[in-house]
Amino acid sequence: MSLKTPDLRTERLHLRPFRESDGEELFSLMTDRDVLRYWDEPAWSNQERATRFIDKCHAMSADDVGVRVVVERLDDGAFLGWCSVSRWNPDFRSAAVGFCFAKPSWGHGYATEVVLAMLDWAFDALDLNRVQAELDTRNLACARVLEKSGFVREGRLRQDCIVDGDVSDSWIYGLIASDRTRFIADC
Repeated sequence: MSLKTPDLRTERLHLRPFRESDGEELFSLMTDRDVLRYWDEPAWSNQERATRFIDKCHAMSADDVGVRVVVERLDDGAFLGWCSVSRWNPDFRSAAVGFCFAKPSWGHGYATEVVLAMLDWAFDALDLNRVQAELDTRNLACARVLEKSGFVREGRLRQDCIVDGDVSDSWIYGLIASDRTRFIADC
């Protein structure tokens, strides 16, 4: 199976493949220390990183390992962030989900809306059984997004990351197809 980056619409958002023209807004997002406070790498300091990131988005799809989409608000086209389904393994029917959003978009439910849309696409298009997410244990907002999307906290990786000298643990969240079916039925 070959991966094609989806172009999706939700009630308020457009999820689409990255374009070269997204570089400036992407760089702005990935240089914001507040946005990357719990990230596993420091804020970008070089515009070239945006070009490499966008190139990697295209390579992920071409190499059949994942997809990454830009998230734009439908009513004004504002760049809000991005979401990915990565580490796709068709043999194990598994993948990982990740996302990053600009501060002005926080607290509006956009991340949950995006994750749910990407999960709908991924479980269907990739015939997934399991999706996993890893996050810094201090990132309670991200944990809430995952839990609202049906994920279950499965474990902790102790002292998993060191970012800007801070040692932190990570939580592992998982969502399996049968849990997702029950979650959707309960909503």
